[in-house]
Parts: sequence; C-alpha cells; structure tokens
Amino acid sequence: MTTTRPGSPTSARTFVVIGETNLARRVCASSKARKHTVHHLKEPRDSELRAALRDAPDGVAILLHDDVAALRYALAVAHISPQAAITVTVFDRTVADELRRLLPQCDVTSPADLAAPALAGPCIDPANAAVHHESALGTRAVTVRDTGPHTGPWQPHPTRLRRRLGHFAGQLRPHDGGTRLLVIGLLGILGVLLGDWTWLVGHGHHPAEALFHATRVVAAVGPATAPDGAHGYQLAASAAMLATLVFSALFTAGVIERMLGPRLIGLIGPRTLPRSGHVIVVGMGQVGMRLCAELRRHGVPVVGVERDPHAATARLARSLGIPVMTGHGGDRAVLEHLRLGKARALAAVGSDDLDNIAVAIAAHGVAPATPVVIRAGDHEAIAETRSLLPMGTVRDVTGLAAAYVLARLLDEPARGVIAHRHEIYLQRPDATFTHWPLTTRDLCPHLQPGTPTGITDSAGAA
Repeated sequence: MTTTRPGSPTSARTFVVIGETNLARRVCASSKARKHTVHHLKEPRDSELRAALRDAPDGVAILLHDDVAALRYALAVAHISPQAAITVTVFDRTVADELRRLLPQCDVTSPADLAAPALAGPCIDPANAAVHHESALGTRAVTVRDTGPHTGPWQPHPTRLRRRLGHFAGQLRPHDGGTRLLVIGLLGILGVLLGDWTWLVGHGHHPAEALFHATRVVAAVGPATAPDGAHGYQLAASAAMLATLVFSALFTAGVIERMLGPRLIGLIGPRTLPRSGHVIVVGMGQVGMRLCAELRRHGVPVVGVERDPHAATARLARSLGIPVMTGHGGDRAVLEHLRLGKARALAAVGSDDLDNIAVAIAAHGVAPATPVVIRAGDHEAIAETRSLLPMGTVRDVTGLAAAYVLARLLDEPARGVIAHRHEIYLQRPDATFTHWPLTTRDLCPHLQPGTPTGITDSAGAA
C-alpha cells in the first residue's frame, strides 16, 4: 500500500471536453496544466463536433448535467470517431446501463458514485478517508498516515444484535403532527380495550367473554350485559366509550393525513427513524442518495432530510427503505427531532455549498461533538470556509470526479478516488495510491464570459 506520484507524460495528447459544468472546466484546466491540447466545447452542433474529432483525439470527456444529452453526444462521438476513448458522467443509473449496453468501450461513471466512498468514510469514523467494499476482501477502510493512504479491514462497531435492538426501539415513533395523532389515537383505543378487559377478567369473567364486552365498549355500543349493582363498571364503561370517540377521531385524522401525504417515514418496518448510531444525510439529491445507499451497505442506519417531499430521489428513497424527513437541515427543531446528539455523524451534501455550510453551523450549535461532513466543489466560498470555519470534514465532489476523469483520459489505471484534507489520490487496482494534483477551474479560459461557445483550443497556455 505505497503511495506514488504521477510522472510526466511522455508526449502531449489531444482531448475533447464537452460541457460547461465546473467538472468540465476542472478537467480542461488540469489537462492544460499537464501540457496537453484541449478542444473544449459547450453545446456543440454536429458540424462543430465533427471538426473537433477530425484529427482523431486521444480521448473525449462528456461532462454534462443532462443525462439524455450526454447519451446523445456519446453515441455521436462513437459514430464519428469509433477509435476515440470516451468517458461520460451520467447520474441516472438506467441511462448509464443503457449507455454501457450500447457502447461497451465507453467508461460511464457518476460523480455521486465516485464520491460516495469518500463521503461515507468520515461519516462512519472521522479517522477514515474512505470506506469501500471489495467482493473478495469485504469492507475496507482507507486511512491516511505519514507514509500516505493505507487500506485495512473494517468492521462495524455495533453488533448485529445491538442494531436490531435499536431498530426495534424506533418502531411506532411519531415524526410529525399527523403521525403523532395516529399514534395517540391508536394507543388510546388499545388502552381502553386493555383496561376494560382487565376489569372484567378481574371480576370473574372468562377472558373470551371479557374481550367481547371490551370490544363493544371500544366500538361505543356498550357492554352486552352489566352485572346487577355494578354501578362502578357502568360509569367506567361510559367514560371509556366517550374517550374512545375522541381517540377514534384522532386516529382517523392521522390515517387520512398519512394517506394523503408522501409517507417518506414509516411507523413500523425499515423506514422508521433510528434512535442512535445513525448518520443524518441532509440533501437527498443524487449524491445524498448514493451516500445513503453506501452507508446502508455497510450496516450503518441512515435518515435523510429533504425540503421537497415530492422530489424524484425522495420517492426513490422510499422504495429503497430509507426514511426521509421533510424539512430544512438547518432547522434546529428538525435536527433535535432526529436526535443529532445521538447520531454517528451528519453529512451536508446538498447541491448548494453555502446551504451545506449553513447546515454545518446549525449542527454545531445543536450538537458540537457530532462529526460533520460537508460536500463542496461548486462554490469558491468553500475554500475560505475550510480555513475560517474548520467545523467538519470537507469533500470536494467535483475535484474527486475531475481526478477520475483525467486519469481515464490519460489511461491511468484507477478504481476510485479518495481525498485527505486538500489532497486527492487515485486508488489503483493493486491497492496502491497515487497523489493526483489538480488545478482550479479558473485556469480554463474557454468558457469565461464573452468567449465563443464553439470550439476553443489550448496547448499548455491560455
């Protein structure tokens, strides 16, 4: 598990980068810094794409936010230049699988998939740079020492029995007003039933007969018969029937609200709120979803927070059995309700870097001892935040994706990427690591305001 540094390329190469995303600019700038020629296109027409591919480039990187457009450009590149190596970033797994089927030679990846192990590592243990699963060796943790990154086996700290006990304790835990009404109504009805049944059994009635009379009381039709002179029971049964009317109304209101709502959290089953040892993931976009899936894969309970209950990823989380609370991750009441103080970590992985900073500040205000992992990469202010507010582990998702894409363009073997502080490392198939420096996206001169949107070239200098 040694660490190596990338050597200088033996010859300059030519690459085509498609897209105006921060990832595309980062790949372009880093390629230019390595003295390679880059043809950078924003949204090329067919004629522009043919012109860029006329000289048979060594590699093509399609780095867009639109998965369908990425699929179209990949097919067009494969048709125009069949020998070109293609690397495409696609978020939707259905589109990615279809692209792999149509173009087996195409390297299809996703920034969310690349960043998930690097985000999951510090969520599980602040000492981890990443946690990933290997089919032959099981779960492996990457830690960074003085000599560089090293991999080793990792086992979850809580035993399976403790996780099951914690999951059982989370059953029937209300998480909002409607659920609270449902639970209060249900427990009230059950309490009336049990109390009436206990009274009758204690006064000599057969358990089956007592259950029959107690059920009639809960149904508000009264007992079938009442013992002569049992005025105390008659008063108690009358009060129980009146209380049941109230509890039934509460229960019905709760049921209706759950039926009309998105039902992202369950009362029973796998989507109940965890009580301790969990990770709170704020921002259930593509990165948040992949992070939740990665943590669940390692046996760590998770709960998501999403402002839009009708988001496509929120519905996907429901199908995967991941509980998602509707609300703002920077809301103190939400964090307290999710038991942030008992959580293993909080991950702020929304698409807005400044939003993630706000969530981290709120989390430190609620539970200063809980580790925080912050997604970054799309806003320049995050660089200042690293030095001024060292409140958590920062992961540059754009930088991780750019490192992998650049490695694929340069034919460097890489099975993943990890980050430690301000450094990025390629993880090679033989479990070694290569330090992989990148330049800032501002060094890409092609898509600055006022520049043409067609083909622009660079070869080591702007």
